[in-house]
Amino acid sequence: MNTVDEADTKRTELSALLREVVRFGAVGGLGVGVNLAVFNLSRALTSLPVVRCSVIATSVAIVFNYLGFRYFAYRHRASQGRAAEFALFCLFSVVGLIIESGVLYVATYGFGWDSALESNLFKIAGIACATLFRFWSYRTWVFRVRH
Repeated sequence: MNTVDEADTKRTELSALLREVVRFGAVGGLGVGVNLAVFNLSRALTSLPVVRCSVIATSVAIVFNYLGFRYFAYRHRASQGRAAEFALFCLFSVVGLIIESGVLYVATYGFGWDSALESNLFKIAGIACATLFRFWSYRTWVFRVRH
């Protein structure tokens, strides 16, 4: 293969990755909105502890995100069987939930930062940390390219 072909191949691969990141970001951004809305509603309307509200909100967002990823972001990738795919998605999502809620737990119970503003800031920080893990795990294990 000559260098022109290699450059075209790399450009095509980079372009495909960029499109994937944009689609992942669109679904993920909406999922963050769902997550934060459910989190703040559950904090306002219940007397549940903050981390339990976070777990509920993240669980709702996981279902929302699966549908968005399967039918939008990764629709072009073959499914290995919906049940197995969903099981893997849930497994990696739960790891992300633990990362996300762990950040909130440490801030709330380790440092006493539990105002509405502080909880939202640390919820967002937890989402950011978990998102890095989720992007890698979803594209590597759940919605991987099949040859």
